[in-house]
Amino acid sequence: MKKSRPEQVTADRNQRLLIINWDDGHESRYPFAGLRAVCPCVECRGGHQNMGQPSDPALVRDTPPSDITLDGLEAVGAYALQIQWGDGHSTGIYSWEMLRNICPCELCLSG
Repeated sequence: MKKSRPEQVTADRNQRLLIINWDDGHESRYPFAGLRAVCPCVECRGGHQNMGQPSDPALVRDTPPSDITLDGLEAVGAYALQIQWGDGHSTGIYSWEMLRNICPCELCLSG
């Protein structure tokens, strides 16, 4: 997959969506619950041996909605986002590559 860069990142707290507009014109809309479900940190992945495994974009799409809130976003260098979740969790670093690869839209899931 082409290495895309984000042009705009928006947290829509009313719809509970993280929206990323990519430099190739694509828009990704990630439900908060789905992003929380695929947190890439070592604790959520179940240990260092599971790090680096790809996340399932269908899990991002299909995780049932929850009351999880996104309390903050912080850029990590020029390569990732760190999300502060309402449940107190904030150690996951979501790289742009990971986020693009887990886009839950129909086009990306079927491609």
